[in-house]
Amino acid sequence: MALADVFERMAGPDAPVEFRAYDGSVAGTGDAPIRVTVKSPVAVSYLAQAPGTLGLARAYVSGHLDVEGDMYTALARMVQAQQIQLDLPERLRLLRELGGPKTLLPRVPPPPQEVKVNRRWLAGRRHSKGRDASAISHHYDVSNTFYEWVLGPSMAYTCAVYPSAEASLEEAQAYKHDLVAKKLGLRSGMRLLDVGCGWGGMVRHAAREYGVKALGVTLSAQQAAWAQRAIEDQGLSDLAEVRHLDYRDVPEGQFDAVSSIGLTEHIGKAQLPGYFSFLYGKLRPEGRLLNHCITRPDNAQPARRAGGFINRYVFPDGELEGPGYLASLINDAGFEVRHEENLREHYALTLAGWCANLDAHWDEAVAEVGDGTARVWRLYMAGSRLGFERNVVQLHQILGVRLDSDGESGMPLRPDWETTTTDRALA
Repeated sequence: MALADVFERMAGPDAPVEFRAYDGSVAGTGDAPIRVTVKSPVAVSYLAQAPGTLGLARAYVSGHLDVEGDMYTALARMVQAQQIQLDLPERLRLLRELGGPKTLLPRVPPPPQEVKVNRRWLAGRRHSKGRDASAISHHYDVSNTFYEWVLGPSMAYTCAVYPSAEASLEEAQAYKHDLVAKKLGLRSGMRLLDVGCGWGGMVRHAAREYGVKALGVTLSAQQAAWAQRAIEDQGLSDLAEVRHLDYRDVPEGQFDAVSSIGLTEHIGKAQLPGYFSFLYGKLRPEGRLLNHCITRPDNAQPARRAGGFINRYVFPDGELEGPGYLASLINDAGFEVRHEENLREHYALTLAGWCANLDAHWDEAVAEVGDGTARVWRLYMAGSRLGFERNVVQLHQILGVRLDSDGESGMPLRPDWETTTTDRALA
């Protein structure tokens, strides 16, 4: 069977995509805005040796398979190929159609962007301090310049919150930071701990807009260096600080508020009870925690897919839990849970903005981080956008408070953050 016909069958006969292969075969829709090109036999070997999403990802990241056109549109049009789960007879039939046993040997090594445990540097007990530092470095110490192109001026690598569908990415990131600040009840003179602070966006916002003394910690040396320069450049050094530090090593306590924005995914299921207990211990009575993280829709699926693209290329050791499970753990750590919301659609919009930024800076990005790494990001962000749109993953904010000895929360009778945040955004 011609190679293009095999790929068309994997993607589905109705996928409006054009397929071309190095053997000269063509299939699909000739005038489609998306073209998939199988450039060499290596792409076929990747697919034969790892049928489904992983094989396709390896072929694309390595450059042996190309996607011309918008990556998000391409993935949306090839849903069947992403969901393929083959039993042994189907794998043998696919193997025959791709060229037989010769496609299995020799084994083709994965692209260098792929991380394996006990290979290169990701070794040791999962979620130990050393291994967490390596996993975080793999994802975040890519290039600050690269992140500036992808994330935009906010340098916020977490879900934005759009006050309206017409809002820009920068407006939505500012709105997100202000929403977190309002949920935490920040006021001048308070002390904030931001764990997993990234490039310090929340820390700077709290200091600049609320007069809060804010401390951020991150395991990424590049993030910490960038954040400290931004703090100094903006004249916030008397209030804001970012340290290259594991959150478990923060010596201070009695904070008025703790924000955890995009860190919980890296903690690991077994460590989550201790994580929330640790954050509880960092707060004074009536202090609030805002936990903002990616979740899975339910607790029926595994928390970690060790063989999946995300774990191998993007977030090594990342684990996702259901929102109900997280709320229960926060409650059991001693917090009173006061508010929860799902921002799933907002993350899809955020990713659309990041994808557009990467496309606009594609040539510079390839020159900065290399073609393989740029391809990883193009595939990862487009696929993630699709995942949030189709409820494969979600984004939840959970607000908890540490009660005082008399059961007082210090919370308003009704949530007061939406109106004030909207007013601030429109000012």
